[in-house]
Amino acid sequence: MTGPFRYTDPVPPKAAAGVTAEVYAQLATDFGIKDATTFVVLSPSPPLLTGAWALLRESLLAGQASRTAKQVVAAGVSLANRCPFCVDAHTVLLHATGDHHLAEVVARGEIPADPGHAALLAWAKATRTGDAGEPPVPAAHAPEFIGTALAFHFINRIVSSLLTENMLPGNAQRYRLVRSLAGRSLSRTVRRRLTPGASLGLLETPGPEPSWAGGSPAGTAYAGLREAARLGGGLLSDEDRAYVRDAVAAAGGAHPRLTGDWLPGREERPGARLALLAAVAPYRITDEDVAAWRGPQHTDHCLVHLIAYGAITATEHIEAALTAHREPA
Repeated sequence: MTGPFRYTDPVPPKAAAGVTAEVYAQLATDFGIKDATTFVVLSPSPPLLTGAWALLRESLLAGQASRTAKQVVAAGVSLANRCPFCVDAHTVLLHATGDHHLAEVVARGEIPADPGHAALLAWAKATRTGDAGEPPVPAAHAPEFIGTALAFHFINRIVSSLLTENMLPGNAQRYRLVRSLAGRSLSRTVRRRLTPGASLGLLETPGPEPSWAGGSPAGTAYAGLREAARLGGGLLSDEDRAYVRDAVAAAGGAHPRLTGDWLPGREERPGARLALLAAVAPYRITDEDVAAWRGPQHTDHCLVHLIAYGAITATEHIEAALTAHREPA
């Protein structure tokens, strides 16, 4: 495959089988985007694909909270993580909710006029640095918003690491009319009420559920993604895993400088370097970084798992800060 995929040759929807084909079918029905590259890029690892899809579906798409409000959170996280592909995608999806003015306000990096949306956008941006606290929503809806924020802290890092920045061919999404028309094409799907939990049967790697989720489907999905993504740590030595975890904690959510000793060299520790970049600055991954680590022994499956390990390390660090003072839901 060519186009948006930087380093992998994922399974195209027409060639998919098994659980991968099931995920693609749910994507087409529930997300409205049959060939969503955000998920197709994870297809070399079905457990990562199912976990990421389940978390997005059960937090952002299903549930009782406003889809518009959750899209604001997804956009805010993507802005904080400097993921232009994802910011464009959420601008389109905000258009799909029917709030066209809000979509363009968020796209321009401005503060929404509605106090509730403004508070959610600020909260979402603050999740990267651990300063967010409780989401400004009713307690019953908090798991959906926390799950949405964590979903996109993970997905942003996958996208920035493994896809180009162009959401549409020729970067067409930079035009407001294109964003609006793309959103309108998805409006019927976005406004549907989905049955919670329908993706959970696809999960291949269940794990202990987080206390913040209160038994919600979003918590089950997050547990599945976390278990699948942690498997990538097996591609690193114990020393390198500790290095990545410590460096992520030390970064504190800041976007690191181009210079400094925070990043190990390509020759000495190529795997640790790649995982750490995926965690804190995935938009800085270069062809040279990937080539330094990837040899004949490392397949697409290995690469997406190493990137996912960096992404989940950062996401778990954010989760810990976000829920440090929270009572179980």
